[in-house]
Amino acid sequence: MNLTVIIPNQRKALFLAKKQLSELVYDAVNLEGIKYTLPEVQTLLDGVTVGGHRQIDALITQNQIEAWRFLFKVIEDKSFDLSAEFVCQLQEKVVKRETLTWGEFRESGVSIAGTNYLPPNHKELPNLWQKLKQKSMPNDIDGIYQYAISLFLQMARIQFFYDSNKRTGRLIMNGILLKNGLPVINLPVSKQLEFNQLMLDFYSSNNEVPMQALMVSCLGAKYLKIMAETNARSFNT
Repeated sequence: MNLTVIIPNQRKALFLAKKQLSELVYDAVNLEGIKYTLPEVQTLLDGVTVGGHRQIDALITQNQIEAWRFLFKVIEDKSFDLSAEFVCQLQEKVVKRETLTWGEFRESGVSIAGTNYLPPNHKELPNLWQKLKQKSMPNDIDGIYQYAISLFLQMARIQFFYDSNKRTGRLIMNGILLKNGLPVINLPVSKQLEFNQLMLDFYSSNNEVPMQALMVSCLGAKYLKIMAETNARSFNT
């Protein structure tokens, strides 16, 4: 996919992400096995409660909405960063009241179902995050996408939190893209099987190449086309 056609524009990228919000939330929760329909998510975004779902599923979905809105706000405020404190703050938005703890790195070992790979010892997490955030980000568009996707993948592999590592990692990935005026990546539920298979291989091998290709393939062609336009339309949000 040719990403060089994109003309970085933070205001436009943020406008498009906000327009995509129902899709972003719908796919994120359905990837977690939560069967909300797109119209139901749109109803929740309008502030109307939707019945017929388990309380925990409703909580996860509402948390995802609030986490995206929080991300939009910090991009607008120019307060998005990659400090451990900010990442924990974002994770709290993603998973609040879903588990026993949130908003802090895990304090014991964890495992990942389906693989023999074991994430690092919890005592290593602060240093591992420092190493990740200190990696220099390229200036070219392809490089920025690769950097953002890599951070998501490593967050999932290291498992900084007891829960929501992939959800939080994708939000951090998209925060990096929005900060740099680039369109977000939405992983659709239609690619769930391929995503799960490639992630299991990635956990064991730490080879990012197949997952990098999959994530880039999720960029919507219509949004890339809009970001390639140079007209002077207003994008008020």
